[in-house]
Amino acid sequence: MTPRDTDLTQAGLAPSGRGRVLLLACGALAHEIIALRRMNGWDHLDLQCLPAIWHNHPERIVPAVQDIVTARHGDYDRIFVVYADCGTGGQLQAACDALGVRMIAGPHCYSFFEGNTRFTEHADEITAFYLTDFLTRQFDAFVWKPLGLDRHPALLDMYFGNYETLVYLAQTDDADLTARAAKIAARIGLTFERRFTGYGDLATALSQA
Repeated sequence: MTPRDTDLTQAGLAPSGRGRVLLLACGALAHEIIALRRMNGWDHLDLQCLPAIWHNHPERIVPAVQDIVTARHGDYDRIFVVYADCGTGGQLQAACDALGVRMIAGPHCYSFFEGNTRFTEHADEITAFYLTDFLTRQFDAFVWKPLGLDRHPALLDMYFGNYETLVYLAQTDDADLTARAAKIAARIGLTFERRFTGYGDLATALSQA
């Protein structure tokens, strides 16, 4: 059964208990991981997701990863952490090193979806605001409401006044999602750019897991 975005945002996803390798991931990556698992027949991979909204509270990520890896290390041959640094300031990498588990390389999902090497080439895009497929679908839950823009729209310029472009990193070739991302760009007053990335380095990392 396909998990709902609202559940992935607020509650995450429980593992099935089947498979030899546990992927401990951000809920914002669940759809892509499930798609890759199905496409490649990776039935040995089980999936557990932490709430995607924790991207807004990165201090919660490291303790949760530590607790789950400690609790579940005997249930699987190994555990792979499907997070990049994601705002933890290197703390997640340090925790994974201490726990003896691997994690995906890169500063955040925007980088590994585009490909870390290619994203580095765009390091000067300091006026770009990025969206993925999931964040396009969940823009209100991740951005609009947490910033209080649903209650105080006058704050829009304060939050987005220094941005110039909304870059939609598209994992799927979906006309509806592209239209939604373009509307978000117009809504916050930014130029719209779409880059089709597919699954980027996520596919490579999972193939090695």
